[in-house]
Amino acid sequence: MRSVEGKKVVVTGGAGFIGSHLVDRVMKEAEEVWVLDNLSGGSEEFLERWYGDDRLHLARVDVTKMESILPYMKSADVVFHLAANPDVRTAAENTYAHVEQNILATYNVLEAMRFQDVTDIVFTSTSTVYGEAAVLPTPEDYGPLKPISVYGASKLASEALISSYVSTFDMRGVIYRFANVVGSRGTHGVIYDFIKKLRKDPNQLEILGDGKQRKSYVHVKDCVEAMVMGYQMTEDELGIYNIGTEQSTDVITIADIVTEVMGLGGVRYRTTGGVDGGRGWKGDVKVMSLDVKAIMGLGWEPRYTSDEAVRKTAEALLKEIN
Repeated sequence: MRSVEGKKVVVTGGAGFIGSHLVDRVMKEAEEVWVLDNLSGGSEEFLERWYGDDRLHLARVDVTKMESILPYMKSADVVFHLAANPDVRTAAENTYAHVEQNILATYNVLEAMRFQDVTDIVFTSTSTVYGEAAVLPTPEDYGPLKPISVYGASKLASEALISSYVSTFDMRGVIYRFANVVGSRGTHGVIYDFIKKLRKDPNQLEILGDGKQRKSYVHVKDCVEAMVMGYQMTEDELGIYNIGTEQSTDVITIADIVTEVMGLGGVRYRTTGGVDGGRGWKGDVKVMSLDVKAIMGLGWEPRYTSDEAVRKTAEALLKEIN
């Protein structure tokens, strides 16, 4: 069985939302943790609880430049590759951002690993690789995969690169396709946006789309537990797992939860109508639900339902957002 206990662990994007929570988790067992992050989307504050612990090292480097990350891969036992541009809407203005920050970044990480004889990679992909899946909940063997966003396409391309390196260079990989991950330290997303909007105007709330978009939300603490367990328990050279909850939550319900947590009553909801049948934006998958039997079969089980994850996140972000 693989393990992070007593190992040198590299976490790209480790100062970000999910990455910093993963660092919190692996620091419980690892001998040495190197966070590689350019801090464009992350924050040193997310790691401050580990300041003074000489097992944690933060290198401010850009994973799109292979030569800058190469030295930090030396003697690593496993690389958790989370660094990416996570904003689906970015491609509407800059299509190259996801190519560079997702696909090329993954290639650079794999090349750096190859040069330094590092075998194990854990990659954070996304449910958007499935596109508009005809089967719900969607299992890992669903196909053909037809992403409807450049972001989803960039993650699917990254998955393909990892698969090829695992086969060609005798590496081992675990790929996770996430539902919507929420929790403290979140810096974007519907819950974050609703709090910001309601702080500005507590009487009304603009909702992108028709409000009927329904997706699975998983709490970040549950997510990182699944990531570590999946890495430890996977025996295949390449494992692919969905991480999510068995429930889903629609946007109107999220609005109800956020307004309740904020103690607001009588808020008027104003939906924009959206695009392409009520989506919030181009590339927005309107309905997403993942089959999580495979990861649960390894012994993982989320502590929070989709609605509970949304509520817990709203409570946390309300204290964090200025």
